[in-house]
Amino acid sequence: MARGAPAAQELSEYEKERAANIAKNQALLRELQLSAASAGIAPKKPAPKSSSTNKSHKRKTPAPKVKKEEFVPRRTSSRIAGLTADSEVAKRKAEEEYVAVQEAAKAKRQRISGDLDLSDIVVAGKQWDKSENFLVDLVKGKPYERTFGDREVKETGDKELRELRERMSGLELYDGFEPNRIKITPERIYSLGFHPIPDKPLIFAGDKLGNLGLFDASQRTSSAPIKTEGNEDADSDEEEEEASPTITAFKLHSRTISAFQFAPHDHNALYSASYDSSIRKLDLAKGVATEVYAPASKDDDEPLSGVEIAETDANTLYFSTLEGKFGRHDMRDPKSTDIFQLSEKKIGGFSLHPLQPHLVATASLDRMLKIWDLRKINGKNEWRLPALVGEHESALSVSHAAFNSAGQVATASYDNTIKIHDFSSSGDWKVGASLTEDQMAPSTVIKHNNQTGRWVTILRAQWQQRPQDSVQRFCIGNMNRFVDLYTAKGEQLAQLGGEGITAVAAVAQFHPSCDWVAAGTASGKLCLWM
Repeated sequence: MARGAPAAQELSEYEKERAANIAKNQALLRELQLSAASAGIAPKKPAPKSSSTNKSHKRKTPAPKVKKEEFVPRRTSSRIAGLTADSEVAKRKAEEEYVAVQEAAKAKRQRISGDLDLSDIVVAGKQWDKSENFLVDLVKGKPYERTFGDREVKETGDKELRELRERMSGLELYDGFEPNRIKITPERIYSLGFHPIPDKPLIFAGDKLGNLGLFDASQRTSSAPIKTEGNEDADSDEEEEEASPTITAFKLHSRTISAFQFAPHDHNALYSASYDSSIRKLDLAKGVATEVYAPASKDDDEPLSGVEIAETDANTLYFSTLEGKFGRHDMRDPKSTDIFQLSEKKIGGFSLHPLQPHLVATASLDRMLKIWDLRKINGKNEWRLPALVGEHESALSVSHAAFNSAGQVATASYDNTIKIHDFSSSGDWKVGASLTEDQMAPSTVIKHNNQTGRWVTILRAQWQQRPQDSVQRFCIGNMNRFVDLYTAKGEQLAQLGGEGITAVAAVAQFHPSCDWVAAGTASGKLCLWM
């Protein structure tokens, strides 16, 4: 032992016994390991992974588990339902609810066979209506498919109405020339009307390029054949040419003639309004067309959409523009013109009350029909406006408004309706009178396809000014290549058609007093029933 090292202490009995047990256990463990190795059941040591493999291999993000929701019945209280807990009735009720939920879920996924009616499968919004929906723009007219005919006339119960229907349905297509040969204007017809004389039918029409056409329907086809030059032998197989109608046309304006009217005081004077911003007076006796209104500057572009002259004043013109303005012009003084901004959008047409000319009905692109009273003007400068009597809003734009002598206004709008508003009490209205919403509501609504599209002139309801039997009636073009006639009560009188009509006769007009109806097409052709 080294000098300075402490003497080793002897182990106690307890420590000796503990050390002996440890040695014994270790010997036993080694013996067990050797036995397992010899039997082949010892665990193998895992091979060490290379560092390169661990670096290159990225840990994959486990895919999220989608929890499948199972349709189960809603839990209900057995105590409230009066059922004993864990009773057979409660178990049976739970099973029945579970089966019902499973069957409902299966039915929703089941494919449906057969035809489907859109009114039965509406998902949201208002109820489906075949005659009034946003898809109606895609549905055009069906040529030559009638919606009114002899059967409806025969089934009419009212005697007077049946007689009127028989008379109107008895109007025959003009047989002097086929409609497709009476090309009254070179381009699409926008305005049309009869000369007021009852002696013979004289039809005038204004087209897209400012031409005014005139056709005398008293002319007839010559019975003698027209021979081509060089065929002098009548017995030979000569070529014959059909006679053509005599038509006169004038280049009255530089742009579209949107409307015209014969002066109530002088039937030889025709006033025409045009998109070239001017109004002209055509004197048929002198053969001269005079400009009676135009903007102060030639650079001003204010296309006109309508023109009228009141029966009580031969010197005042009334007109509307595509910019929503309404004008009043005294032809005796070129500077005396009142302009009122009645709408922010286009005024498609207007009308004066024949017996109360201070009342004006306007129809505009903002879907409004408005009645104005010119006896009272409110505001100053640019804000000067006639008194607004009342207004009615349609679902879509209103293309035209027309007064008749009974005080009724007919409108045609793109919501596929013709509306009749009854203002027969307008003679009693005081200055500044105002109508309620109910008073402005239409008394009659007629379903009518007014979807003209781009290439057909807008359909307008036009009254007969002075019907001989005093029954108020109007005509309007039909997209199925007919012209419809109605009374002010919405009763259809006739659906005029015939062979040789190859396009929609969109622009229709009555003769002021005779039962004659004329209509024009987009190709400038004329149809006439008498």
